[in-house]
Amino acid sequence: MLSRTADHLFWLSRYTERAENTARMLDVNYQTSLLPQSAAVAQVGWQGLLSISELLPAYEARHGAVTPKCVLEFMVKDESNPSSILSCLRAARENARAVRGSLTTEVWETQNQTWLEVNRMLEAGEFERDPGQFFEWVKFRSHLSRGVTVGTMLMDEALHFLRLGTFLERADNTARLLDVKFHAVRSDFFGTASEKDQEYDFYHWSSILRSVSGFEIYRKVYRDVIKPERVADLLILRADMPRSLHASMNEVVANLAAVANDQSAETQRRAGKLRADLQYGSIEEILATGLHAFLTQFLDRVNELGSRISRDFLIAAPA
Repeated sequence: MLSRTADHLFWLSRYTERAENTARMLDVNYQTSLLPQSAAVAQVGWQGLLSISELLPAYEARHGAVTPKCVLEFMVKDESNPSSILSCLRAARENARAVRGSLTTEVWETQNQTWLEVNRMLEAGEFERDPGQFFEWVKFRSHLSRGVTVGTMLMDEALHFLRLGTFLERADNTARLLDVKFHAVRSDFFGTASEKDQEYDFYHWSSILRSVSGFEIYRKVYRDVIKPERVADLLILRADMPRSLHASMNEVVANLAAVANDQSAETQRRAGKLRADLQYGSIEEILATGLHAFLTQFLDRVNELGSRISRDFLIAAPA
């Protein structure tokens, strides 16, 4: 496959996944903001959302003080923000158009319709009228795109590059989410939280689970109250949790193997080593050394993998 084609496919899926992840985080923050809480706690939530995407400086330069209305505008439809939902859906559609010949008609029409529809919805003011409904629509379109891709495309290199982009982006986002949300409770996390903030803790940890569609899964797996160390275990080490770091790296390793070339041996080795650390790790070990340190190192390694994949297969990685 031409490296230029592989590049467009890889970033098509990354931008689609990024739009979904942004919608998930905004939706949970919006729903949480409707609960009784102090202004300080609400402020931490909105600042944390910007920190997850490393967008706090860019936001402050444009809007100054952090307010819910401005954060929602900035993260949904600000075209100057490359990680806004509108910017991500535009980038996904442009990448899809560039490789129209490598996609099935269904995949292209899904991407194109999503772009046309999001513009119509924003112009009609549907986002302002019901943000929650808009976020559900973004998630649904991402699910549809992924399902149509797997359901209609030949299982060749094109599909593998699409999957590679999806799960590398997902691993990055889940790690960022965990790091910022645990960081909001204390500077680092080494074990069970105190009992004095149990009510706040329940909403805090359940919101994290809901943002990755993990609330029902947590109940099914642990059948117990929500505990921070189990949230971390579910989202880091459980291979059967679809949005966990372990599950994402399983997919990255499998799809890397499927597109391997003469230059990619070292990239495969590093991906395999990162997956092995998750496969044979324990949450007790991770918490003993500090969750923040573990997640920071994980993000560094995932970003390095993205750079190596670009060097081995693609033309150049966008910033």
